[in-house]
Amino acid sequence: MNIIYRSLLIMGALIASTMAAQADDKGIQDPFPEEVTKVTEHSIKIAGERIKYTATAGTSFVFNKQQEKIGNIFYVAYTKKDAERNRPITFAYNGGPGSASVWLHMGTFGPKRVLMDKEGFMPKPPYQAVDNAYSLLDETDIVFIDPVGTGYSRPGGKGTYQDFHGTWEDIRSVSEFIRLYLTRNDRWSSPKYLAGESYGTLRSAGIAYHMGQNLGVNFNGIILISSVLNSTLDEFDAGVNIQAPITLLPTYTATAFYHKKLDGQFDSVQAAIAEAKRFAMNEYALALLQGDQLADSQKQQIAEKLSQLTGLSKELILLNNLIIDMSTFVHQLRRDEGLTIGRLDSRFVTEEVDAMKQAGYRDPSYMAIHGPYTETLMDYLNTELKFKSDLVYYILGGLIQSWNTSEFARDSFDMSRKLRHAMLRNPDMKVFVANGYYDMATPFFSTEYNFSHMGLPKSLRGNIMMTYYESGHMMYVREADLIKLKQDMREFFKFSTNR
Repeated sequence: MNIIYRSLLIMGALIASTMAAQADDKGIQDPFPEEVTKVTEHSIKIAGERIKYTATAGTSFVFNKQQEKIGNIFYVAYTKKDAERNRPITFAYNGGPGSASVWLHMGTFGPKRVLMDKEGFMPKPPYQAVDNAYSLLDETDIVFIDPVGTGYSRPGGKGTYQDFHGTWEDIRSVSEFIRLYLTRNDRWSSPKYLAGESYGTLRSAGIAYHMGQNLGVNFNGIILISSVLNSTLDEFDAGVNIQAPITLLPTYTATAFYHKKLDGQFDSVQAAIAEAKRFAMNEYALALLQGDQLADSQKQQIAEKLSQLTGLSKELILLNNLIIDMSTFVHQLRRDEGLTIGRLDSRFVTEEVDAMKQAGYRDPSYMAIHGPYTETLMDYLNTELKFKSDLVYYILGGLIQSWNTSEFARDSFDMSRKLRHAMLRNPDMKVFVANGYYDMATPFFSTEYNFSHMGLPKSLRGNIMMTYYESGHMMYVREADLIKLKQDMREFFKFSTNR
């Protein structure tokens, strides 16, 4: 349907994974009849300070309105030892829907991270986890959450997957976990944060609205990594939606610059992006608005400029009526070299004999992280956190077979409406937005467009902090951006707590 729900289809062999999941869990009614926790003690050095912390890996029941158990959510919580009760606490998760929290957990925020090469490309196996000197543990306690159907989280008791697998079902169930964690661990008085990546950003906006509106919980800040709040902005529906080709163009240009397809027109990726933005919001937008009424001479000029900004041929652009969808771009930019580029991170490439004739799409940027993150996480959970289970730990998509969007449809598939409501209700809440230049899954210009059309009063626009990185969807896989992200996050915590 769109980027959020399509994401499960483009990241590896998920159909096979789903079939395996069905077979694996067949007949299992309640894999965790009791709550299970494993507590271990650790320390890590961050910014010159040795921090002692407790790690709790476990499952927490989820209840319905009748206080009947409907599921178990697996989580890993890191809390600083001997800290004051009002220390900030951050609840973190990833996207999909159908992704475990492994990426934020083992990529950037947690005390351990998967070791990639400096540019974020896959190292040779066996893979390893190292102490993460750029963890957020010096700023906040962190609870990583795996929504039901991901990781080790499953329905149980009176619950079924239908209780969890929908936009608002997901928001309410994760909110219930957060409420229960705050209560059980005496953290109601702590400064509270939400951190989500990809679909997790949509989840964060919904949780901030739902918990503020219905549970009286106000958050100090929301951290949006590779944001997608409006799931219609990437729809390439010729004649109906012209936003997608406009808002994706700067990402195409950044990608073409990286792959040296712009004939040396620009001195930097920032200069290339600036020109793409200018053209997208002016000549290109006006041309697409005219549709078939666009004069042929103007069409030729627009196609020539698009060719200069994308590295694609003018003939191909004219053949596609000036609208370059993502599939065309990833397959065509380096097709003459037999290469397809990545969607999550367009710096990555993979070889194809003939990319346009291959069944499905193998995203090289996902293939590069899937193995290292899976192997490293499983070893870490078993050996250091002492949490063992015979269940399959679903990294991405394994148990998500359908997703209910009926309630979301009433908001026109745009969760920024709920984020605006949450910000109006809680005007002290700050929002951090991290964008990767080479992210075609959640393009940065689409995010800018969404935030500039939220209708926020001027008094609240300053609550939003936008940052940018020279990598993709998971910008933290590149070491320089991992470091920059931590520096930016440190500033955000100061910004949101008035330190």
